[in-house]
Amino acid sequence: MVTAGWPCRCACAALIIAGVSAPADQGSSGSAPPLRPSDADRERALARLSEGFAVGRLTHDTFTERVEAALTAGASAELADLVADLPGPWRLRALIRQHWQRATRAADRWLRGWPPALTLPVGPQRRFTIGREPSCDMILADATVSRWHASLQRESAGWLLCDLGSTNGTRLNGWRVSVPMPVRPGDMVSFGALTFVLTDRPG
Repeated sequence: MVTAGWPCRCACAALIIAGVSAPADQGSSGSAPPLRPSDADRERALARLSEGFAVGRLTHDTFTERVEAALTAGASAELADLVADLPGPWRLRALIRQHWQRATRAADRWLRGWPPALTLPVGPQRRFTIGREPSCDMILADATVSRWHASLQRESAGWLLCDLGSTNGTRLNGWRVSVPMPVRPGDMVSFGALTFVLTDRPG
């Protein structure tokens, strides 16, 4: 008994014998197109970038570049690459909560008349060093302060707070300083366990 598909199979076999490839089924050739991200995927990626920036895992420039890339990403894999080096969402939220609690405690101390004031330098001096070293401009005799802990550097737009590789870190309004950060009167700065509020009014 001859089946209905026999002529087709014979034709394909003849083409193969003749050195001609049989036509492939439609849709079976070529790689699948990349999966385009949904609006929800894009929003989740933007949320993780925002959280990463909030806890200091991304600099302002890196955050801006990645947000632009997320808004124009044409594939889900591109979004995944943008957040691959960030902690998971639960870890990021825990870090944000810790920073918020630290800032709340700092604000509470301020309202109760603490911390002491640190007057921004006046005059032509462009660099003001802070640490335990006797040759620093501001000497802090505290075990949590490094010998050369931090500096204030005068720029055209104002002062920049810089950490000098200290052991226990420098903080600005509760956030750890990893790159030079602009400061102004009213900001709280911490060197190790010591915290001050910046002022431009002497004594």
